[in-house]
Amino acid sequence: MSIRFDGRVAIVTGAGNGLGRCHALGLAERGAKVVVNDLGGNRDGSGASSDAAKAVVAEIEAMGGEAIANGADVTNYAQVEAMVQEAKDKWGRVDILVNNAGVLRDKSFSKVELEDFDFVLGVHLDGAVNCTKAVWPLMRDQNYGRIVMTTSSSGLYGNFGQTNYGAAKMGVIGLMNTLVLEGGKYGIRVNALSPCAATRMTEDLMPENLLDLLKPESVTPALLYLVGEEGPNRTIITAGAGTYARTIINETAGMWLPEDEQTPEKIAENWDTISDAKTQKEYKSGNDQTQNMLTKAAEGLNIKLQ
Repeated sequence: MSIRFDGRVAIVTGAGNGLGRCHALGLAERGAKVVVNDLGGNRDGSGASSDAAKAVVAEIEAMGGEAIANGADVTNYAQVEAMVQEAKDKWGRVDILVNNAGVLRDKSFSKVELEDFDFVLGVHLDGAVNCTKAVWPLMRDQNYGRIVMTTSSSGLYGNFGQTNYGAAKMGVIGLMNTLVLEGGKYGIRVNALSPCAATRMTEDLMPENLLDLLKPESVTPALLYLVGEEGPNRTIITAGAGTYARTIINETAGMWLPEDEQTPEKIAENWDTISDAKTQKEYKSGNDQTQNMLTKAAEGLNIKLQ
């Protein structure tokens, strides 16, 4: 099976360098027309320049592809709307959105300024919301869309000094989970990519010999799989150093306790059963969790659910 994007239009945010650049080139190599979005700021979000985005466009055009550079700030909804309109005016549609733009302002929680906390949340979480909101009506109307959120192990598992980044990166998972439910009947699939790569974002965080293994080019194949016509839905893929894995959020079946035993002491007494990993299950919506709780209560009380 060959995954191609002929006739498809993609927007990749933060595409001037690193992962975004690789994503944009990978999509173009397989036939997509690409909006190369990049504010051109530094790693901490300061400054702005269109040079990086224009350079990527030149690379795509040199290989015979079509692309346009765009400097919209993903935290500015009016600019994002204008970017989407530009793509629609030029190519008539937007099929793929890759929410990749990001910044770092790392400090331990006791030292981080709230301004820096909010700024990181704004770029990663609000930026993904803005871009997704701008393409959503278009994707609904054309009954087709592929959206990828960029998450991180810092959000999924935690990382010292990255409370702001981690909060944002877990936030996009909640965004994805609900968008999947709302977009399904319109042919919109939403997934998440958790990359591990050597980029401006990670160059100071790892030893050089390990960074050499973490090429951004090894992450992009996972992105291309996620946005393919037959790609998955509500899936988190982790990619790095040539290894690909799926992250799954599970919940144990739990244990029902009668009303007179619904105490913290009884929870402690039964903790092994409550947290038994053998009963883990992946839920498809919040309602699945509620249904499990009610089912267990009904069984314990010997009543029928209506």
